[in-house]
Amino acid sequence: MKIQALAHDEVFSSLLSSPRGLDDGDVARRLAEYGPNEIRQLHVRSMLSRLTAHFTHFLALLLWFAAGLCFLSEYLHPGEGLLRLGVAILAIILINALFSFIQEYRTEKAIEELRKLLPFRIAVLRNGVETEVDAGEIVPGDLVLLREGDKVPADGRVVLSNRLTVNNAPLTGESDSRLLSDAPWEGDVAESHNLVFAGTLVVGGGGQVVVYATGMATEFGKIAHITGGVVQEVSPLQVEILRVTRIVAAIAVACGACFFVMGELFGRGFWNNFLFAIGIIIALVPEGLLPTVTLSLAMASRRMARRNALVKSLNAVEALGSVDMICTDKTGTLTQNLMTVKSLWSPDDGAMACTVALFCNNATPSSDGVRGDPTETALYRYAAERVRLDAERLDEAPFDADRKRMATVNRIDGRLLVLVKGAAETVLPLCGRIPREGGIVALDCALTTELEGRHRAMAGQGLRMMALAYRELDQLPSQEIPEQGLVFAGFMGLEDPPRPEVASALRQCRSAGIRVIMITGDAGPTAAAIAREIGLLEGEPVIIQGKECATMPDSQLRRELKQDNLIFARMSPQNKIHVVSLLMEEGHRVAVTGDGVNDASALKKAHVGVAMGLSGTSVAREAADIVLLDDNFASIVHAIEEGRTVFQNIRNFITYIFASNIPELIPYIAYILFGIPLPLTIMQILAVDLGTDMFPALALGSESPPPDIMRRPPRPKAERLLTGGVLTRAYLFLGLLEALACMGGYFYVMQGGGWEWPQTLAPSSTLYLRATTACLAGIIATQVANVFTCRSPHLSIVTLGFLSNRLLLVGIALELALALLIIYTPGGNAIFGCAPLGPDVWLLLLPFALLLLGADEVRKLVHKRLSGSASVGRDSAVG
Repeated sequence: MKIQALAHDEVFSSLLSSPRGLDDGDVARRLAEYGPNEIRQLHVRSMLSRLTAHFTHFLALLLWFAAGLCFLSEYLHPGEGLLRLGVAILAIILINALFSFIQEYRTEKAIEELRKLLPFRIAVLRNGVETEVDAGEIVPGDLVLLREGDKVPADGRVVLSNRLTVNNAPLTGESDSRLLSDAPWEGDVAESHNLVFAGTLVVGGGGQVVVYATGMATEFGKIAHITGGVVQEVSPLQVEILRVTRIVAAIAVACGACFFVMGELFGRGFWNNFLFAIGIIIALVPEGLLPTVTLSLAMASRRMARRNALVKSLNAVEALGSVDMICTDKTGTLTQNLMTVKSLWSPDDGAMACTVALFCNNATPSSDGVRGDPTETALYRYAAERVRLDAERLDEAPFDADRKRMATVNRIDGRLLVLVKGAAETVLPLCGRIPREGGIVALDCALTTELEGRHRAMAGQGLRMMALAYRELDQLPSQEIPEQGLVFAGFMGLEDPPRPEVASALRQCRSAGIRVIMITGDAGPTAAAIAREIGLLEGEPVIIQGKECATMPDSQLRRELKQDNLIFARMSPQNKIHVVSLLMEEGHRVAVTGDGVNDASALKKAHVGVAMGLSGTSVAREAADIVLLDDNFASIVHAIEEGRTVFQNIRNFITYIFASNIPELIPYIAYILFGIPLPLTIMQILAVDLGTDMFPALALGSESPPPDIMRRPPRPKAERLLTGGVLTRAYLFLGLLEALACMGGYFYVMQGGGWEWPQTLAPSSTLYLRATTACLAGIIATQVANVFTCRSPHLSIVTLGFLSNRLLLVGIALELALALLIIYTPGGNAIFGCAPLGPDVWLLLLPFALLLLGADEVRKLVHKRLSGSASVGRDSAVG
């Protein structure tokens, strides 16, 4: 059934309705049959499922494995403290999962506050009586009464139009308003002049519509359904964290197996070797990595929220920092979605042009501005500032799609005038005269050619053109308004102006190596004009229309995507998602911005979807990863800067955390190779990984962005979070220096206490407790120095400044306070197997910390000399 092609009586009969509307029984039955009029979220995961996901990702599974080994070891060899370690690891998993879940839950609640898709109440005719109902109670067959300012609650067929004008921008992306009629229409649904669609806005007039589709059956709902079927890409950070944990797991298991074999070769017992291998694995698994990454992303998301970017998924923070391509909508994203008069050209002083624009106009002033069709309100605002006249309207020939013009008869200052405004192709042929110096002259061929050239020049700027004309009457016409022999008054060019901050944001994107492509449902010339004004174009535009895009072979479209100055116009949601998919297949990391339901599927498909919070539809917001609370395109640039910074900060604290693995591993190697008492217990490893390391690592996650971070190209797709350079620096440079300190402290205490090799010591002896504590203190002391070196792989501490990250100083203070609690309180001694140290031990360890600090400064200086000054400040994968 083509609802748009039916006559009025056929519309009512096909939907089993009537001009009196439905009765209460019909409404109840249809509500039960079709369900509430709402856009449902598809494939919604339960709260339990979403919480479970935080317990079952790879790094969490690795920690589950480590905890299981602890419990197994405790069962096989009780009394070694592994039970407490296992419980502590389980606590890490629980706390991290709950923290991540709560962060997502709070964000979703904030998104729900923004959900304002359907009107709360809408007027309907039921049982022949007008009443207001909740929009969710609308059913097929309802007779809805639409008035200016209403949001359309469902898809409907117009059966009465009193200049009913709607703006379909939330659905189509086009900023044009459409005057609707109630006459049958034989064309497609999308082009119909007698249909209204859910979520669109009535900008002028009023009318009655019979609802034929509600909820998910609406055009809005169909697009939401497409969006629900889109598979969201895994974020780059998720991929990298998975890769890091797999590498760490492989290294830990390989080392554990290797030392198990070595123990067998040295003739130790099977169970002793098995327990020892477990200790090696636990020492190399960075238990603190998961909460540190999560908290770092959470802090970054809060900083972004303060800059009006609400992050729905923590991984989206870093993902946005990796993008090299932004596909952006135009209307409402780059522009203000507010029509304004850009220019006026008139053959005289423009007073008559403004008079026509003001009084041949159905916009009306209101307490909050001007109400009406966006084009008419723009003309009204412009003209009202320039003419101060009183007028009485006596007759009107309303605008319609065939005439493409509007005419009124007005009495203004005693003159009886016909005022006409509309498209130039319909108004100019009606003009026979034009003002010139000395009076009004006939409009000859030369003058007509001049006007046509002027029109082409203004239209070439992407302006929506309005021709204005008038004529004076001797008496009020008895029949139709006479529109022949008009005096041409002028052209007004209108545009939806760009947001003032967009041009600067695009310049920053360009300097950051990020390409921006406009994908809009609007017309090509209009899109090109806006693109040129905001600096998106640097030459002649290459415009690809939606129909052309749909029929173009993928191989050709891939070639077109490589062209500069590319604009996609008149694009459907399917066209848009196809372009985004091809860009992703070409290896680009893509962010998509938008505010309409037509943007939703592409928002979800992209690596990062960025929706507008104020003007955006709920479908777009739910599909996106990031919501801009101020609808400001420039906020994307701030978010990209934050995302780029967080990747480098994560790499920095991974270097910091991994460096302590070596001084945790070396004592075990010395124990098995040289037969010395174990220099570091598993509980003391826990004190480092989950205690003293955590606070400075979190502070590293809050490092400010380097000054040039938005002047660098995007991170290469092949660049990894954990590289050979990062592992080399952490394990073979910083880690070995820390191991030297911790073993130095251990042997200093052992030798000072009279120990001689291969003497064994009881685990409870004071000398052994002090020696292992000195080993622990060596790690802590050198990690304090290490946190300063890990702020940047290449920038000197002098360049960065010791006080530039105040949170780092707080983190160090907390680290030292925790160390003092462990070493100098009875409770800390009992839990971690420690004993108090004298000042001489700390004085011994201080040079090791200074050695690490100085050695890394020398390494940075050598890197600077080898790389040249051009690479200074560039935090690269060499790390």
